[in-house]
Amino acid sequence: MKYSIFGESHGPAIGVVLEGVPAGLRLDMAAIQKEMDRRRPGKDALSTARKEGDVPEILSGVFEGKTTGTPLCALIRNTDAHSGDYAAIKELARPGHADYPARVRYEGCNDYRGGGHFSGRLTAPLVFAGAVAKQILAGKNIAVGAHISSIYGINDAVAEDMDSLLAVAEKDFPVLDDAAGQQMQDAILEAKNEQDSVGGSIECMVFGLPAGLGDPDFGRNAEGIFAQHLFAVPAVKAVGFGAGAAFSLMRGSEANDPLYVDDDGSVKAEQNNAGGINGGITNGMPLVFEVTMRPTPSIARTQFTVDMEKMENAQLELHGRHDPCVVHRAVPVIEAAAALATCELMGI
Repeated sequence: MKYSIFGESHGPAIGVVLEGVPAGLRLDMAAIQKEMDRRRPGKDALSTARKEGDVPEILSGVFEGKTTGTPLCALIRNTDAHSGDYAAIKELARPGHADYPARVRYEGCNDYRGGGHFSGRLTAPLVFAGAVAKQILAGKNIAVGAHISSIYGINDAVAEDMDSLLAVAEKDFPVLDDAAGQQMQDAILEAKNEQDSVGGSIECMVFGLPAGLGDPDFGRNAEGIFAQHLFAVPAVKAVGFGAGAAFSLMRGSEANDPLYVDDDGSVKAEQNNAGGINGGITNGMPLVFEVTMRPTPSIARTQFTVDMEKMENAQLELHGRHDPCVVHRAVPVIEAAAALATCELMGI
């Protein structure tokens, strides 16, 4: 199952085409809309004031409520774009954004408004595609869940079981420890008041994967498949599986996961530092990874940059509506990318 995202942040609409969707899947549109609402902007002071309904319109691939097996196309209309906020700065490359490399790559023909195709707005159709993938996986008893693991150095509790992690999806601020979540929200608002932004990380798990999926080589390596999907999400700058960067602080005796045979005859590990993958192949434990997301690059402070038309040094002051932190809205996006990666890993 492959997907292709189309549209620009300030164009008439954005959307996605999913190819290879199995025929006969009865889509639960209420469940899909719930996923869309988790990511939707304009809900509180922690997010951009841009208000979008994010209601997907199915253009093809569904008949009488079931998927047909032909390309599934969903359209999400843009209804609250303020393009005038960008007209005055179209020649100024915003630090931390793709403005300069995009201008070079597309010879100046790219839509600069709100970042165009490079905007976080394009994660809305990704969530739709992931919601479809989640429904396919649910039929195979596979579940995907995630939570904010940290924001600006404030850490959430560690996920210990599937039920507690999946319950996070019902919260407005997706953390396991609500007290830590409040500290994170305070840090976001403090940065916003200082015309700045903060970054953080998201931990995600895939439950129910059998052992033996993947390959040690390029193209079918389990970690490689997931990394490709995850790095396509705007603002993701690092991905670590299992203990991730913490492996550098361990000895082998600490890092290794001791094995045992459980009561039903399955091989399990006493801990899961490997994150459910050894040698590029799933080992039957939950697949665990963490992504690091950079602070939102759109900040109201004066910044140094270049005028791309005049090729001169310049200063930039951004106006408009921006997220002081994207991490909490990105949790369903990372789940969506993980669900799509899981489908690819399973050959769906």
